[in-house]
Amino acid sequence: MSAQSPCHRIGDAARLSGVPAANIRYYEKEGLLPQQARADNRYRLYSADEVHRLRFIRLCRAMDMSLDEVRTLLALDHSGAAADHAACDTLDDHLQHVRTRLQELRTLEEELLSLRGRCDGTDAGRCRVIEALHARADAETVPPPAPMAKRHV
Repeated sequence: MSAQSPCHRIGDAARLSGVPAANIRYYEKEGLLPQQARADNRYRLYSADEVHRLRFIRLCRAMDMSLDEVRTLLALDHSGAAADHAACDTLDDHLQHVRTRLQELRTLEEELLSLRGRCDGTDAGRCRVIEALHARADAETVPPPAPMAKRHV
C-alpha cells in the first residue's frame, strides 16, 4: 500500500469500510488503527490505506477473531515469509477455538432439543419447559465462593 494523505472524514471512512464510526474510534483507542491526523476543524481524517486497514479488521472480526488475534495479524503484515508462518499459527489457534466453540454449540443444541421435547403435546397439552428449567437450575452445583484474602490492619 502506498502512503497517501488523509482525505476521508470518519463518516466516509465508516461508509467505505463498513465499520461503524464508534468502532473506528474504539479500534483507534485499542491501537489497531493509528491515531488519526486532524483537519483544522479537528475532524479525524483517514487515508485509503487506513480505510483498507479497517476493512481488514472488519473481515477478521467477521471471522470471530479476537482483537488480540487481529492485532497479531496486523503486526505481522508486510513482514515476509516468516510472518506468513506466524500468521498460520495464529489462524491454527483460532481454528481450534472455533472447533471448540462448535462442539459447545452442538452440545447446547442437544440440550435445547431435549428441553423442547418436554413440550411435545403429550401430558394433556401441558408444557413442562419451565418446570424442567427450574429442576435443572436446582440441580446445578454452584462453586463455593473464593476464599477472601486476609486483610492486615
